[in-house]
Amino acid sequence: MSKSVTALVLGAAIERCSATRGSWRSVSRGRRNAIWAGLASHGKPIQYVHVPAPLALRDVWTPIAGPPVAFEPPSAGFAVDWRSVVAMRARGIVLAALTHAAGISSTGDTDLDNLLPFDEPYSIPAATVDAIRVARGRGGRVVAIGTTVVRALEAAGAPDGSVRAGNGIATGRIVAGTRLRIVDALLTGAHEPGTSHHALLGAFLDQTMLRRVDAELAANHYRTHEFGDSVLMERGVGSRRFADRPRRAEKIA
Repeated sequence: MSKSVTALVLGAAIERCSATRGSWRSVSRGRRNAIWAGLASHGKPIQYVHVPAPLALRDVWTPIAGPPVAFEPPSAGFAVDWRSVVAMRARGIVLAALTHAAGISSTGDTDLDNLLPFDEPYSIPAATVDAIRVARGRGGRVVAIGTTVVRALEAAGAPDGSVRAGNGIATGRIVAGTRLRIVDALLTGAHEPGTSHHALLGAFLDQTMLRRVDAELAANHYRTHEFGDSVLMERGVGSRRFADRPRRAEKIA
């Protein structure tokens, strides 16, 4: 389904805007900085019922964020700041970046939520591809910060474990049984069962282990969704395949 909607004037004009599967595409004219300034002035961050105070733009900007291209804050990034980046580098961990347009985790509409996750554009620099290649060559692991990073890397990944640099769109749905080719571990928020983000966790842990994790999080009142608690999980924990893998983390995307 695709339909046109009313044009918006934000100091520059968005000439055409269309909705497909609940996501938006726009064709703009005007200077880039004017468009960003217009969005910042007229837009408002998504608000959450579990956050008592209204959220301002500065509240949803993760500490090491880059271009403002996400619909919701890539909340796993709240666990990382520049001090922790320095500490990781001191331990030989390489931090590499990519840009991804993190989509919303819930629309509030059951029909649309059944389509989640929506397609998400990404851009992977050549330097990040090189970091992954070097880490693999040294027997290291790739740790993704956030579920959207997993989608981007796996979308750009080849069967041989290499990653393509450049722009792309992550269209696939990662669920239990999905074979991960690139990412070995994931730093993510605590996600509620039934959401698309929680379904992605099934690619890292078997269902028995995932249910144990869910029970532990619920029993100890961990907070889910944006501005919640964080979880680090490794692919195939408890399996012989995981036990035989090298334990040194070389690179985080």
